Amino acid sequence: MGIIDTLIEADKQLLICINSYHSPLWDNFFWIVTSVPVWIPLYLTIVYVFIKNHSFRGIWPLIFMGLMVFLCDRISSGMLKPFFERLRPTHELDIKDMLHIVNNYRGGRFGFVSSHAANSFGLATFLSLFFRNKWFSFIIFLWASLVAYSRIYLGVHYPGDIIGGALLGITIAWIIYRLFIHFLPRFIFISHHNTRTLKKGLSESISIHSINLLSYSIVLTFIIIFISSKVFLKFLE
Repeated sequence: MGIIDTLIEADKQLLICINSYHSPLWDNFFWIVTSVPVWIPLYLTIVYVFIKNHSFRGIWPLIFMGLMVFLCDRISSGMLKPFFERLRPTHELDIKDMLHIVNNYRGGRFGFVSSHAANSFGLATFLSLFFRNKWFSFIIFLWASLVAYSRIYLGVHYPGDIIGGALLGITIAWIIYRLFIHFLPRFIFISHHNTRTLKKGLSESISIHSINLLSYSIVLTFIIIFISSKVFLKFLE
């Protein structure tokens, strides 16, 4: 058995191990976490923070961020998945019946790399580079990790799919951020900035209250999801 086959087999066994830890409460929790609509308030809060702190110029970081998410999604779903053609575990004949599936959700046919992981880690990386706040970075990467983990919990991605997606998202976000820094002086005026203080000036252009607002919105959303999951479970009893 070659090294690639060994890694693939280890990936399968790790998925089966992780996926085996489940309960009705966490079924509900991660089913909600993995959905896009539940995070719309977070995305709207991001828009609010940039517009509030930069007025109409705040549209520029949002444009670069949108470009980053677009590239993460298109490269992961439009290029890598059809190129590698690695079946999702829920479509893999030798393990699909071993997995815990929630609400009969099995996803599309191919899974490498995970778009959820690419998009969430890309967003976390871009915002962390922009704000340069340790507390916020911890919260936003925790968010990205839980969103990515939800895909393993639901059985629709191997851990390798998640790692590949996360690395893709981090790489694209870093490149787009560097482009943004390069073109920044044309879009957003930062007092006394130069090539050495530009990044610091960029982070200081966003108030700490705005950064905390984003952190609290993430934490609050997780709390609401958890409480909603427990209430729904009680309702079914």
